[in-house]
Amino acid sequence: MCLLTDEEIVKASKCAQEAGADFVKTSTGFSTGGATVHAVKLMRKTVGPDMGVKAAGGIHTSEEMNEMIEAGANRIGASAGVKLLSGEES
Repeated sequence: MCLLTDEEIVKASKCAQEAGADFVKTSTGFSTGGATVHAVKLMRKTVGPDMGVKAAGGIHTSEEMNEMIEAGANRIGASAGVKLLSGEES
């Protein structure tokens, strides 16, 4: 589930970029949804290669983490980050 439409994600990403932000971020943990590969790809396409894209929310396995990186995220926000990197994920 995504709180924003694709059009809204693009608009918000462009606004953040024009404002001089270093990163755009997929979610905050505010709602039930989390990062999606689709949102990461859309944000990366919108902001280009020189701005950061952070995938955060709902990333629980190294497979999910790698999918986000392949989609264009260059920062991951996960409460299980240490476990993901050490291979001790649950």
